[in-house]
Amino acid sequence: MFSNYLIGLREGLEASLVVCILIAYLVKTGRTDALKPIWIGIAVAVLIAMGFGCALEFGSQELTFQAQEALGGSLSIVAVGLVTWMVFWMRRTARHLKAELHGKLDAALAMGTGALVATAFLAVGREGLETALFVWASVHAASDGTPRPLVGVALGLATAVFLGWLFYRGALRINLAKFFTWTGGMLVVVAAGVLAYGFHDLQEADWIPGLTNQAFDISGTIPPDSWYGTLLKGVFNFQPDPTVLQVTVWLLYLVPTLALFFAPVGFGSGKGKVKAPDGTAPDDAPGDQGSRSATAPPAPQA
Repeated sequence: MFSNYLIGLREGLEASLVVCILIAYLVKTGRTDALKPIWIGIAVAVLIAMGFGCALEFGSQELTFQAQEALGGSLSIVAVGLVTWMVFWMRRTARHLKAELHGKLDAALAMGTGALVATAFLAVGREGLETALFVWASVHAASDGTPRPLVGVALGLATAVFLGWLFYRGALRINLAKFFTWTGGMLVVVAAGVLAYGFHDLQEADWIPGLTNQAFDISGTIPPDSWYGTLLKGVFNFQPDPTVLQVTVWLLYLVPTLALFFAPVGFGSGKGKVKAPDGTAPDDAPGDQGSRSATAPPAPQA
């Protein structure tokens, strides 16, 4: 449940910050007439993301067992690829996010209502589709027959929306540079478990050999139905009897990915260390990099 809460929180907070930046910019510039198209674009993006998640869940139930495992394994690998790209992208470009969104919004304002709807839809829709796919893959991998994984995701998203509102109102100070770094690192650990489970699904679908070639079996020490076995599976997608391929994939992904993620930005190219993002709050001063925390002053009055 915790891993799914983390996914909902991490992914949801990115989308919440994007929404805050868009709304705050329009209010600050006196363009409150453009708020309705923005909200329409956001609503459409959310509905499409939810529809995509439902299509994955209910569509897969009509398939045979082998087809379900093949689909689950393939989409798990795709989801891990997307979330890995996302955490590295946010780490490198978050400090320019606000300026980038402002530029796109200025161009959309000049083009009219349809462009505003499209801008909001694209800004939020990418996050929504990535979240839906990774949540589905994670819930599929960690499912224990209870609604707890979905409850964890819902709680994470609700927390993200609340935090986004607090940022907009200027009621919250948080070091978003550290937040996204550490949650990104934890998300890489979760992704490693999802990736290993994805390859296990492909083995069960007979796409990849080696299903009976176990690396170890500690089911006697950590029973899968025990509270701690359930906890390890829910947080890390831990399996007490993995195949050799699962362990190999887990190590080959986790070790180099974490090493690269926590290395300084521009490692090996002389670009220096990671800098704090300046676009993490909707109303912060563009050049205010003195403290590595994000602060949003009170929301401007329309």
